Amino acid sequence: MDIKLSSTKQINQRKLFVWLWQGYLRRHVWVLAFIVILMMIEGSMVGGLAWMMQPLFDGVFVGGSYTQLWVVGAIVFCLFLARAILSVVHRVLMTKIAKESVADLQNDLLSHLLSLDMGFFAQHAPGYLMERVQGDVQAVGTIWGLIVRGAARDLVGLISLFAVMLSIDWLWTLVALMGAPLLMGPSLIAARYTRKQASKAREVAANMATRLDEAFHGVGTIKLNGLERYYADRYRTLTQRQIKVEVKTLFGTAVIPSLVDIMSGIGFAGVIIYGGYEIISGAKSIGQFMAFFSALGLAFEPLRRLAGITGLINAASVSIQRMRDILNQKPKFLGPDQPKSFSAEGDIEFKNVSLHFGDMQVLNNISFIAPAGKTTALVGASGAGKTTIFNALTRLYAHSSGEITVSGVSNAEIDPNALRANISVVSQDSLLFDETLGENITLGSVDVSQKKLKDVVSAAHVADFLPSLPDGIDTEVGPRGSNLSGGQRQRVAIARALLRDTPILLLDEATSALDTKSEVMVQNALDKLSQNRTTLVIAHRLSTIVAADQIIVMDQGKIIEHGTHAELIASSGYYSDLCKLQFGVSKDR
Repeated sequence: MDIKLSSTKQINQRKLFVWLWQGYLRRHVWVLAFIVILMMIEGSMVGGLAWMMQPLFDGVFVGGSYTQLWVVGAIVFCLFLARAILSVVHRVLMTKIAKESVADLQNDLLSHLLSLDMGFFAQHAPGYLMERVQGDVQAVGTIWGLIVRGAARDLVGLISLFAVMLSIDWLWTLVALMGAPLLMGPSLIAARYTRKQASKAREVAANMATRLDEAFHGVGTIKLNGLERYYADRYRTLTQRQIKVEVKTLFGTAVIPSLVDIMSGIGFAGVIIYGGYEIISGAKSIGQFMAFFSALGLAFEPLRRLAGITGLINAASVSIQRMRDILNQKPKFLGPDQPKSFSAEGDIEFKNVSLHFGDMQVLNNISFIAPAGKTTALVGASGAGKTTIFNALTRLYAHSSGEITVSGVSNAEIDPNALRANISVVSQDSLLFDETLGENITLGSVDVSQKKLKDVVSAAHVADFLPSLPDGIDTEVGPRGSNLSGGQRQRVAIARALLRDTPILLLDEATSALDTKSEVMVQNALDKLSQNRTTLVIAHRLSTIVAADQIIVMDQGKIIEHGTHAELIASSGYYSDLCKLQFGVSKDR
């Protein structure tokens, strides 16, 4: 699912580009002003070149003046030399500003996305969001540089060329522009068509990014199920669709310059015929005609570029609108205006807590106390709501009703960052970053002593496999920790939690995907980690939680049983049946 425009007609281009200017370009205003001045000087020199045609033909070719020949030649050379120098300077400065602005916009988009709640990410695929941050921003970064160049160099160049044309004969100028009214209607139609196709093109690009993200993250599943051809065909279908919509978009952007060609053809023919009569009659000189005709010819390219920019602006406005749609998204729940201080050393209590995902109720009137410094285990079938309890406690999702307290303070009245700073999480698939093993443990902390790092590495049994790594703790773990085994990744995650040393620990099926040997080592590390911490454990392997201080059994978002392992076995209920399935016995273990 993606953030979509309700209609391309709703795009207000002026407001969009004003927003882009105020947010990301105005900080470079003085450098931009300098660039615009350089471009204006460069553009005005085009008019100078056209103006020199009259003395060249009348004074040199017809009049035979050698002095004027050298003067005209020297002036023309100086004009081209100045244009070359100015072009290099303003291109380098413009590129620098464009890159900085694109980087600022990408950073702001990513920072804003990371501030949104989990519900937003549940509705939007990573590929779509990647395309917003990368593809759309790059598209805008390309277009705005063209706009500045067009507004400065090409527009000033056109003004100087039309000034030359008017100075020679205003009637000739009107004849040259007599095809302009033909541009109006087709240009409006082409602009609307371009916006529509550009919106489709961005949708296809987002779909392609999503498919690539799925393919590379799920390459193992694809190979094991022989889906290589199937997935390649899916992507090929998208590339074919991309070709169609981008060709249509290009058609829309190319129409307006083509209309300029038609207008220019009418103008050129009119000037040749009308001006030819006046030259034959002696009313105008050949030099005047050549100066006018040169100005008209030189005006052709900047006019086509400006017309082409119009089409590109229509396409870019779609990308700008998409970025604004993201930046206008707000978290559904924020931290309180005046957050309360709290101690994470006390009990955690759920009081009649319910939570909905849309119309689906995930937690239904949940109430329990997780005593401080004790271990509380959550047991139940997949989808019973166990992980949702973790998400509600950490405020990744907001509960619909009831109250969750930590040491008597509602978690809705605590700053989310302060709350999460007191919680460590070790999950079944702990995320490792494509950095060194040591950096994955410290996670940017710069004040970690070598002794502290060595202690947590040892306690988490990471030290057991360090000698087998090529660079020890400085070994790159690869994308998502692919250079490590599942058990090794879990131990790194445990070391990370030990280093954080928080009073609350959440274990989400931390050993469920491990072999027996790895499970024993990881479980030993978890036992050390959970000592003297308020620990909540989700476990499918009941052997790992028989010693828990209390066990909460869940089913379909409700608590159906509660007690110690021995108490639940004695009650011969749901938990006892689970133990029979896993242990083959129902007695107190």
